[in-house]
Amino acid sequence: MSDEEKRPRKSGGGTRLGLGALSGLLAGLAALAVAELVAAGVRPQAGPVVAVGGAAIDRTPGTVKDWAIRTFGTADKLVLQLGILTVLALFALALGALALRHRRIGAAGVLVLGLAGAAAATSRPDSTSPADALPSLVGAVVAAMLLHALIGRLLPPRHHLRGSPQPAGEGWDRRGFVIAATAAAAASAGAGVLGRALNGAGGQDAIASRRNTDLPAPASPAPAVPRAAQVRVRGTSSFITANKDFYRVDTALVVPKVNATAWRLRIHGTGVRRPLTLSFDDLLRRELVERDITLTCVSNEVGGPYVGNARWIGVRLAALLAECGVRPPSRGGPADQLVARSVDGMTIGSPVEDVMDGRDALLAVGMNGEPLPFDHGFPVRMVVPGLYGYVSACKWITDIELTTFDAYDSYWVKRDWAREAPVKTQSRIDTPKPFARPKTGTVMVAGVAWAQHRGIDKVEVRVDDGPWAEAALAAEDSRDTWRQWSYPWQATKGGHTLTVRATDRTGEVQTEARTRTVPDGASGWHSVVVTVE
Repeated sequence: MSDEEKRPRKSGGGTRLGLGALSGLLAGLAALAVAELVAAGVRPQAGPVVAVGGAAIDRTPGTVKDWAIRTFGTADKLVLQLGILTVLALFALALGALALRHRRIGAAGVLVLGLAGAAAATSRPDSTSPADALPSLVGAVVAAMLLHALIGRLLPPRHHLRGSPQPAGEGWDRRGFVIAATAAAAASAGAGVLGRALNGAGGQDAIASRRNTDLPAPASPAPAVPRAAQVRVRGTSSFITANKDFYRVDTALVVPKVNATAWRLRIHGTGVRRPLTLSFDDLLRRELVERDITLTCVSNEVGGPYVGNARWIGVRLAALLAECGVRPPSRGGPADQLVARSVDGMTIGSPVEDVMDGRDALLAVGMNGEPLPFDHGFPVRMVVPGLYGYVSACKWITDIELTTFDAYDSYWVKRDWAREAPVKTQSRIDTPKPFARPKTGTVMVAGVAWAQHRGIDKVEVRVDDGPWAEAALAAEDSRDTWRQWSYPWQATKGGHTLTVRATDRTGEVQTEARTRTVPDGASGWHSVVVTVE
């Protein structure tokens, strides 16, 4: 056989292999699109990407989660989903190429992926029905059938039944493959768009319930924020963090949209003499209090952005617990842990003593003058000043159980985080930014410091290895909010390191010892390096 005769055969084999891989990719897209459509009839969280992503989050060590938050910030969930889609695409391409030689094995591989997605969906903490397996299973069956059909178009008639590899150079149904592949792509796109639209429509009742929520005037309004609480230095954080700018760190790949009219909260457990079930309207009819409270995420590195200050409105949690007959351990109560459960299955454990010690622990219904945004827990969430969010700030809360720390480990404790986690005294330089190049002369150094429920008593700034100099503190709103500070630095030419530390109202000076966020929050002094020109 001449070289000229050999080349077309090699090229034709390569083309078929590429089209086989493409068939796998089209089958994978069909699986996801059909699963999205089926999930609209089950629940959005049962979709394979969300289910697998949630299962991955559940099984990822806390240190890895912490790294992802540090590296990708609030885009960590998007990165995870893109990673899952990339892996699925690679599997689909490989299965398509395999199916060209072993048609049934390739289709069976698609079904195995569907079973994995179904297992992930039904193993999620918020899964309450075997129906959660349906999106992945139905999507996989459709994908397997499609892959089998597309590969059939790439095989000559005499190989359809045998499923054996095609010798190079034999004919295959080019026109039939193009038509089938185009139709599959169009149908998948249509199913995906329809599924996404239906899933979006499923949250319309929740959106309407939030839109129709009128928050009553609080019986105990928050005092006006002192005008002097905001440092007038460009680059300093706003004293009140706008809802759109407030940090969001949680494990929900799909933000739950809960209909407030159907929402219920159950309070029960050890030491609860009078169990209680409340509706959203029940909460709104109770005495509401309004408070400015700074929240901090335990994943916040020294100098990090995961801290924010907002004006919250809600019901005192301690009053509800007392109504149920709950007593704190200091008064003989048998429960020392309050386990809050979210609609997405998250569990967060809080010390009963802290919740009932007189601080403004709230079941919050409003944030900065409006109903809670969905991202921040609508219709109801917990807010407890002085505790990191992972032990206090349950969003989309639906259940409160009183128990003990010995009897139950909450979600994050199972992943090696501390059971109790009071916020550490911390401070941050907001301006100048790292590697800034200010001019010589007076440079305003400014930032924020926080020690929720203890308050900030002093902030000091150090230039290079010089002495500590006391910064000017802005007015204090309350001991549960952060406090801004500023320091006029007489900058000289050259490179300099600016360092800040704070002292809280108990007299504790922020420690220099650097620790990572696991197991109970980062510690250490924040510093920035600048070059003065």
